[in-house]
Amino acid sequence: MEEYVIDIEAENKEIRKRYRALLRACKPTLQRGDKQEIRRAFDLSLESHKDMRRKSGEPYIYHPIAVAQIAAEEIGLGTTSIVCALLHDVVEDTSMTVEEIEQQFGKKVARIIDGLTKISGIFDTNSSIQAENFRKMLLTLADDVRVILIKLADRLHNMRTMEFMARHKQLKIASETSYLYAPLAHRLGLYAIKSELEDLSMKYTDPDTYKFIARKLNEKKAEREKFIAGFVAPIKEILAGEGIKADVFGRPKSIHSIWNKMRKKSIPFEEVYDLFAIRVIIDTVDEKEKTECWKVYSIVTDLYRPNPDRLRDWISSPKGNGYESLHTTLMGPRGQWVEVQIRTKRMNEIAEKGFAAHWKYKESNSDSGLDQWIQKVRDVLSTAEPDAIDFVDDFKMNLFSDEIFIFTPKGTLVQLPHNATALDFAFEIHSDIGATCIGAKVNHKLVPLSHPLHNGDQVEIITSAKQSPKEDWLNFVVTAKARSKIKSSLKEEKRRVAEDGKEILERKLKSLKITYNTDNINKIANHFKFASSQDLFFQVAKGAIDIKNLREYAASEKSEDANNNQFQSHVTGLVDKINKKDMDTILIGDDLQKIDYTLAPCCNPIPGDDIFGFLTVNDGIKIHRTSCPNASRLMANYGYRILKAQWSSSQGNTSFLTGLRIVGIDDVGLVNKITTVISRNFNVNIRSLSISSNEGIFEGSIMVFVNDIEQLENLISNVLRIPGITSVSRYEAETRN
Repeated sequence: MEEYVIDIEAENKEIRKRYRALLRACKPTLQRGDKQEIRRAFDLSLESHKDMRRKSGEPYIYHPIAVAQIAAEEIGLGTTSIVCALLHDVVEDTSMTVEEIEQQFGKKVARIIDGLTKISGIFDTNSSIQAENFRKMLLTLADDVRVILIKLADRLHNMRTMEFMARHKQLKIASETSYLYAPLAHRLGLYAIKSELEDLSMKYTDPDTYKFIARKLNEKKAEREKFIAGFVAPIKEILAGEGIKADVFGRPKSIHSIWNKMRKKSIPFEEVYDLFAIRVIIDTVDEKEKTECWKVYSIVTDLYRPNPDRLRDWISSPKGNGYESLHTTLMGPRGQWVEVQIRTKRMNEIAEKGFAAHWKYKESNSDSGLDQWIQKVRDVLSTAEPDAIDFVDDFKMNLFSDEIFIFTPKGTLVQLPHNATALDFAFEIHSDIGATCIGAKVNHKLVPLSHPLHNGDQVEIITSAKQSPKEDWLNFVVTAKARSKIKSSLKEEKRRVAEDGKEILERKLKSLKITYNTDNINKIANHFKFASSQDLFFQVAKGAIDIKNLREYAASEKSEDANNNQFQSHVTGLVDKINKKDMDTILIGDDLQKIDYTLAPCCNPIPGDDIFGFLTVNDGIKIHRTSCPNASRLMANYGYRILKAQWSSSQGNTSFLTGLRIVGIDDVGLVNKITTVISRNFNVNIRSLSISSNEGIFEGSIMVFVNDIEQLENLISNVLRIPGITSVSRYEAETRN
């Protein structure tokens, strides 16, 4: 093995070079004494990490310098954030404490560093360290949003330099990024960072699709640039003639957003026409912003015909994360739709740098959607779900969703996520109004609590002092605030009722001469299949468990020995069954053993797919594709249950179920041609076939058994050769949320 030689002098030179580049990036925000503060933080970080190296073999100090540079250059943060970025791993990786940081750099820096430091300690088996870390980070958001911004910079650099990590770690970190950090960047208005995080996540979770789209984009680059130049030339000419200072350029869409479009619309890459957007950035004073944007809109729509359904005005009503822009879609000279975004320099900086730029312009926009959102986060955290995973899932719902604008009877504007109901609106106004809501009037018509709201609705809430939150409310609310308040209220009510049930159960057990102690209570709870003793007390109070049920329990306890023997023989039978089963197809775990498993029905993996194992609570190990719709959530929340898995070299003649979606122009005998190719030419068994034809368009969904990914790809390419077939794509048998 070749020995790795370290050139200390060259590394020190590189460290100095990177530090100078960081200072240049900080220059716009530097004030008196800031340079010395950054130098002290750099020296401490350099000393703390002097013996540490990254997986690539580089000195560890490269990482904090890079995180600080992203914070300064790409987010636009100031000196305090730069200091924190340089020190963000010091407490975790060395013996230095948060208190010592406070002595050297002050309370503010210490508080941010504490928020950035991962949670340490013992977690129970049902806990998720990732979810706990995410919740801890959100708790600091209420005090200082810089914790999240530096964390995003840290995550971005880790994603950019992840090629040296083990495959299972790449998958876990990439999934956590797409599930939690990209939506958070989106919510804070960091669109450039959000897009890069999504692309980098896809690079590791679905590398084949990522490389395919990247290659296709590269092939069409010259043609695309020529089209953009021809499209923007007349716009630039007229703007210059009108005396409007503006930059006009084309910006390519991210690989992830292109893949999303292909997936949602079930179209191939060739049919995705909006691979780029034209951006017009106007240089104007604040007072003329709105007028100038609409003037430019008028100019571009005179040149090219607009699609009247595709105008988006986020200047009159900015998005909740502060985003302001005019979007329109125009018909280009070659009959191609082109998206055009019109905004000012200030709006563009907020769109690119999100929260940091928002604070810079705060004087002119004090009551912003971002301030309101942070207030909502505080509300949600004040009654936070004790289960971190439930909390993160509830919270995540509102990170990515589109917004709708609703009016109160007095004309006040309220922003809610898409699909929000009248009950969500009630909780948004005030928790007490939500808790006592019995109905609503939407546009002066009486509607139920579950009524979904639409953009521009005017809503009046009707309340009653006798009303209280119900469990079925959780089925139709979508905001984290409403879910959190309802759960909190239901738990308090359940706790109160359970206290009464506890006394009732104690009396009933006494009459049956059963000792009331913790051991017996747990046994009774297990017997009736309750998750906790509180659930048992609650059901006793409700009358669901009575003296008759308890007598049956007492009788069953006496026959426990017989049941134990029966259970033992059942386990032995299962073990024999497992030993007899052919488990050579997939190897699981770090040491790649042959362990029993089942294939997940949500993605139906087949040999050749990139896979991982997931240890379920009741169903053993399930094998999922890394591109499975559920993969990011499982890896982000339950990283400790993810197992390495790979296909063994010998699958034999085992068949695996997968689905094909076929679209084409309907013709006589088309079904016969398809089934002939599948069954006869490839000897593939068809499990199910669903065909529909509408106005000459043929659509079919076919579930087939194949041996591996190679056979599936050959099958797809042969079906595509059938005259009239326009697209064939693989799909999962079922998609679960």
